[in-house]
Amino acid sequence: MKSISAIIPAHNEEKYLADCLRSLVAHRPPNLCEIIVVDNASTDATAKIAAGFQGVKVISELKKGLTHARQRGLTEARGELLAYVDADTRIHASWFQQINEHFSAHPSHAALSGPYAYYDLPRWQRLLVNVYWRLAAPTSLITGYMIVGGNFVARKDALIAIGGFDTTIAFFGEDTNIARRLKKSGPVRFKRKFFIYSSGRRLAGEGILLTARTYVMNFLSEVLWHRPFTKKYTDVR
Repeated sequence: MKSISAIIPAHNEEKYLADCLRSLVAHRPPNLCEIIVVDNASTDATAKIAAGFQGVKVISELKKGLTHARQRGLTEARGELLAYVDADTRIHASWFQQINEHFSAHPSHAALSGPYAYYDLPRWQRLLVNVYWRLAAPTSLITGYMIVGGNFVARKDALIAIGGFDTTIAFFGEDTNIARRLKKSGPVRFKRKFFIYSSGRRLAGEGILLTARTYVMNFLSEVLWHRPFTKKYTDVR
């Protein structure tokens, strides 16, 4: 099995980070060689919380921005597979198992990704979001790629081959950008069963329909014109 580095970009994530790390530690497989928290210009207790977990490597990235944090993780990681999760996510018991099974069966694949299952939204909102994810799977077959930024695994050599993450992108569209470019190094697969638990705080704060529209517009803009549609974003904490 290929070695895995779990990488968590974190900007002011003191409320969520501990639960994320607990889930990774609880389900840690033998080939997980490290857990890296990239403290991305935090002004709260993010770094302190991460450092409180034995075996967790804390790296400081002072240039604020998700892609800067992702790139720093790529630079620092030792694993052959880089598993990127967000600080407000929680993995389940079969998450690492699915990674190992997928890349053992498909060693040439560049990346694997899947959807979110929101743990803090009302049931009716979760059902509505499921419609979105049902549409995402066939869309990924049409485009040939799709990545959800808080739940994806990529071969490190594939990321290096394409020059890493585009740090000119602040937030929206960065996952589709890396998916599109990774396809040059091998197949990029999106599987509905490869889900991760995540907070729905952005959907709750900005509204499901507005958030969905923003993500769809940025996905299409990256696919068609190779640039994000939205330049500005709000940190939801």
